[in-house]
Amino acid sequence: MPLILFACVVRVRDGLPLSASKDFHPNKDFIESRRRLKMLSSTLTRCPDRGTVKGCDLSIHFHTCGDVTFMSICSSSFPVATAFCFLEALHWEFRASYDNIRVGLASRPYAFLEFDSTIQKVKEHFNDFSCSQLKGNFEDVRQELLPSAPVILHLEDVAEVNGVANGHTSPPLETAPNYRMQPVTDVGILSLILNIMCAALNLIRGAHLAEHSFQEDRESAGNVIAFLIAFIFCVMQCYLYLFYTSARKLRSFGLWISICLCNVYLHGLRNPWQIVFHVGVASLSAFLTLTRRLREKQLDCGV
Repeated sequence: MPLILFACVVRVRDGLPLSASKDFHPNKDFIESRRRLKMLSSTLTRCPDRGTVKGCDLSIHFHTCGDVTFMSICSSSFPVATAFCFLEALHWEFRASYDNIRVGLASRPYAFLEFDSTIQKVKEHFNDFSCSQLKGNFEDVRQELLPSAPVILHLEDVAEVNGVANGHTSPPLETAPNYRMQPVTDVGILSLILNIMCAALNLIRGAHLAEHSFQEDRESAGNVIAFLIAFIFCVMQCYLYLFYTSARKLRSFGLWISICLCNVYLHGLRNPWQIVFHVGVASLSAFLTLTRRLREKQLDCGV
């Protein structure tokens, strides 16, 4: 059995696997280590930059560099310094191909599938050489580990971090679901531009009318308020189209009715064509908001 059995690259903030070696060993310890590695990857934000999870026959090593963590499953007899030399080599290979922007924009598991071959190549290189042949190569890593030695954990510690103890899972804390909407269409972009235009017109007319209303004609204060309300509701329509919120249909219908009522109230200051334009833009925005669906939930491929 090789000394390095498995390696992967994971995004820190959410544990999303970006790339991994294609290794599987029908061995109980390896399968359990893969499960523990996946659990650990979901708690990287609370872990140190370097760490080793000690097991009986297999150990998990991880090395965090910025927004990415490099992880490996190695034989417990494999020297720790060599394991981190391997992770550092993966780090340099990965950074030569991908920047922080691409990492941040990755939206699906194993988005950097082409990096799998690089992991495999580096892993085979380290497995093929003896520790004495690699000694000169990982001396720098050994010196770097001296002032900040990796934190030693045990498999039971990983279980406790994830709320698992003695085979029982504690009730998870409720978290807000992360909904992702379908991509914005060309018509949606046009609707946003028109809505922003309507909002700007309402704000300009309202501000201009306010200069005279509160000083000379206090009876026009209602028109100023109507313009400002229409401005706020246009902005809210843009937000509602772009982002998912609860009671989406009800809110969209309420905003559309409110904008229509504001324009009816302002009929003395707008001609029929202007009213039709504002109501039409509001109607288009409401329609697109109601027809824009959530993305289908992607399967959790795991690490």
